[in-house]
Amino acid sequence: MSDDPAAAPSGADPASESPDSPDAPADDWGAPEEARAADLPDEVVEAIPDWPDDPYLDRVSDRLMHSYDLDRDAHVAGERWDLYGELRVVNQKQFVHPALSYADHESEEYLFARRVGRPTVAELERLVDLGHDVADERVTGHEEHYRTDVTFVLVADEIPDDVREFVSGFRDRTLLKFGYYGHYEVNLIVVAPARRTAVASDVADAVQAFALWRDLADPDPGLLDRLARRFWK
Repeated sequence: MSDDPAAAPSGADPASESPDSPDAPADDWGAPEEARAADLPDEVVEAIPDWPDDPYLDRVSDRLMHSYDLDRDAHVAGERWDLYGELRVVNQKQFVHPALSYADHESEEYLFARRVGRPTVAELERLVDLGHDVADERVTGHEEHYRTDVTFVLVADEIPDDVREFVSGFRDRTLLKFGYYGHYEVNLIVVAPARRTAVASDVADAVQAFALWRDLADPDPGLLDRLARRFWK
């Protein structure tokens, strides 16, 4: 049986992959997802930035563009990020007619990604502290707020064992007013695309977009497209 994560079954979780496999070509990510992009409104596609000097992040953006508002070389939270994204969703229950809505729940995510040489546990701990600073500044607790995610992604040359262990066992959830105003999560992802391996904390679902060697787990292909259209109305 192969130890290569790229040979894992299609349903495997990229957050729990085995240690780094031999190097793969850095730009071996296949063609952009033009078929899915063609289904999006023109104004959405035109607003998506390009990463011409980074084929990996450019392909990641192809996956994120369906639901995230993306920015390139962004200065956010006092630091520079190769890729920055925001996602906002409002779940709404309706009674008979859309005008008669109730139980609105707001969810959002702030996604920060950048390249590093060799990630360290100390750097990840610093990012966790930064995540709480971001939440203090941006999360407004109220009855309709359900969840906010602050997610940090380090794109590295390799994933040291201590980093893999720290991230795989990490979860940081903070309740707002004992959960009455929802909660926020600080998430961590470290990915080594050249080695086709990644590790993510417990609820860091965005890892699916960064593990390009795995199929994107989307049981409803139209879901992300519908979200994007909602944001651009």
